[in-house]
Amino acid sequence: MQISKTNRRNLIIGGVLLAAVTPSFAILGVGDIVFDPTSYAQLVAQATTVMNQLKMMQANVTHFSLKNAWATTEMQLKNTNVPNLFGETSGFSIAINTNSPGASLQAWHSANIPVTPSTTTYLQGQTAGNSTQLSQFAMIEASDSISPDCLTAIGQYRASRALNAPANNALTQQQLDTGTNTNSEVEQLNLLNGAESQKMTEMQTQGVLQACEASQLTIANMQQRNAAAQDLNTAAFVQQQRAANPVNAANESNTWQTYLP
Repeated sequence: MQISKTNRRNLIIGGVLLAAVTPSFAILGVGDIVFDPTSYAQLVAQATTVMNQLKMMQANVTHFSLKNAWATTEMQLKNTNVPNLFGETSGFSIAINTNSPGASLQAWHSANIPVTPSTTTYLQGQTAGNSTQLSQFAMIEASDSISPDCLTAIGQYRASRALNAPANNALTQQQLDTGTNTNSEVEQLNLLNGAESQKMTEMQTQGVLQACEASQLTIANMQQRNAAAQDLNTAAFVQQQRAANPVNAANESNTWQTYLP
């Protein structure tokens, strides 16, 4: 069988290339045709790596088809209707359901006992820091300042939840969508950024409510603290009066005129 010039040339070139690769061994006793197992193993390893990378890329672009299994239900806040039979809670329903500072102020003053002018005249002659009545008045003033703002914050939070509902629902729908347009890498990153932005807004809004809660706890602490101090002062005063004015039978002539009613 004769070998064409083209085949003969290809065999010569192939033989030269194979002979240049080491280590090598002859196949079927033909010394000019060699096989390099080291190079073959490296090529197989490289091919395996490329195939694994390709499989990983295919897995990364595969769409989830059951995203609705991740859907959750947001708790809804219903509007609160405060009864108002005699005007005692005028503005309360508006204050705690909407963003209305004026309604909050009206609601707070309508529901609480005012300090009369005669009381303020009585307090003028007392010294701050050394007066039970002034400490109570300080608690009232702090409460009158903070509480209407807290009512407004509650109303703002309720109103903002309703305003934010369309944006929250839109983000949820796109996150659970299995279409191509919402599953690209850039789109998914945008959805993550949107979710983080909504989370930050919610945290900041709840921060206002937490500040109001801390303020109310401070006022409640003032009341408890003043009550405890008053009890201690009363106990000390009674003990002093009993020491100065014994009530035993041998001292009946002494009259205790400074008793506490």
